[in-house]
Parts: sequence; C-alpha cells; structure tokens
Amino acid sequence: MFKKALMVGTGLAAALTLAACSNGTPSSSSTSEADFAVVSDVALEGSPTFEAMTKRDGVIIGVKEDQPNLGYLDAATGERSGFDVEIATWLAASLGFSADQIEFKAIPSVSRESAIVNGDIDYYVGTYSITDARKQQVDFAGPYFVTGQGLLVAADNTTIKSESDLAGQRVCSATGSTPIQNIKTNFPDTKTVEFDTYSQCVEALNDGQVDAITTDEAILIGYAAQDPENLKVVGSPFTVEEYGIGLKKGDDVLRAYINETLTEGGDTWTAIYNNTLGESGTKVEQPQVNAY
Repeated sequence: MFKKALMVGTGLAAALTLAACSNGTPSSSSTSEADFAVVSDVALEGSPTFEAMTKRDGVIIGVKEDQPNLGYLDAATGERSGFDVEIATWLAASLGFSADQIEFKAIPSVSRESAIVNGDIDYYVGTYSITDARKQQVDFAGPYFVTGQGLLVAADNTTIKSESDLAGQRVCSATGSTPIQNIKTNFPDTKTVEFDTYSQCVEALNDGQVDAITTDEAILIGYAAQDPENLKVVGSPFTVEEYGIGLKKGDDVLRAYINETLTEGGDTWTAIYNNTLGESGTKVEQPQVNAY
C-alpha cells in the first residue's frame, strides 16, 4: 500500500512512558517521551498537504490544550499530554516525522475549519466531531474515537440529573462546538453561554455563573477527575459523537493513508488509550474507520 517501511507498533505499550495518575490528573510526561517508530521513505504522491510538510521538514498539528487526558498543556512545564496528543504524534510518526519535528498549535473550536482551509495546520486532532455540515468545508479521516454528549455540574447540584432537567438552566459550551448547537436546536428552553474554551466554562461553573457544562462526556470526565470535590458528571450520554482527524478537503491521498494507519495500528491505538483515558478504568474498542 502506501508505506515503504512498516511502522513498528507492537512494542509501543512498553515504550510509552505515559503514566497518568489514577485520580485522573493529566500525565506529566511529554509527547517527546513516547517512542513511536518513525516510518522512513514515505511517499504520498498527489497529496498537497504532505508535500507542504516535506518542504518545511515538519508537521503542524492543530490541537486543544485545556482538556485533561485528551489534549492538555501543562503551563508550568510546557509539556503536552493526552489521548488526542498521542494519536496526533503517532500519525506524525507514520508520516515520517519525529516528535521534534512537530509544531502543535492550539486552535479553538470556532476556528478549526478556517485553520484547515487556510493551511495554518496540516491536520487537526482535538475532539473534532465528524458532521455533515463540517464535511462541506473539510474532510475527516477516522473516526478514531466515539463518545457522546454529557453534562457536568457542581458536586452539590441536585437539580440537574440529566438532559431532561435543562429547561431554564444556564448551560455553557465552546463556541462553534457541536454540543452547543445541539442545545440550541433541541433544548430551546435552555439558556446558552459560550466561551472559546471549556476551561473558561469550568471557571464560570465554579463561580456560579452557569449551572452546567455540556460537551462530550470524555472531556467532562477529565475535568471531574481533576476536581472531584467540586464537579461531577450526571446522566448518560445523549448523543453519539465520532472524533475524526480534520484534513484539507480534497486531499484524498492523505486521508486514505491516515485511515490505513488507523486500521492497521490497532495495537498502537489500544496502547495509547490504556495509557491516557484508560487510566480512568474505562474499556473501549477502537472504532472502525469510515472510508467515505
């Protein structure tokens, strides 16, 4: 297929030094410590994105940096960690780029499509739900993870137990996100509050400015694990969200290559999950790629 040299992934579980704490605190290990074997002699003829990567001798990846255990930047150490960061680094290695050839850019939800369309990033890995509306502007490889929309409230909140209790409540989410659009469309009696990042919503919840935060449950579990005395996740996921790798529209060669990497890299995917989100004790299976 695409690869001229196979990536070695079977030893990854032992090689990964990520060690997220059992209480959900994001790992303090950096992505540079993750030993993803870098593929050599990659050739993706017909991919303008890969050609740009090759010319600059590096890859620019859009990520989130305020989502514990998914895409997180430790402000004190400057180290990034989480499931999405590791998936992004693995894919870079599959394209022939080592960790020191990666430039991560934090892109808020509202700016993801423009960042991809304008070529500010080569691909985006950051809790990016695949939707038909977004497919009008960008393409997606994957999905690489499946979750669902949930609710985070204050630990002493006894009013909101599920999405059925949202009428009249103030609910916060990220501007441009799928969850905030779902609330506006299907829960018209709910008051919505929007910020660029979910960490700003968490601050608003702790300050009593909003009553709940809604986004994908995987993100909310990470925040609740960080501050279990003040935050809790309630109810069950009430949507299905498939996370994809955001790519420039029409770069079918790169999309097919990443899809192949995801499909063939089951052991690597499992090792990444077990060392990040899996530290919460949850067990999930890698979703099947949808090569639309």
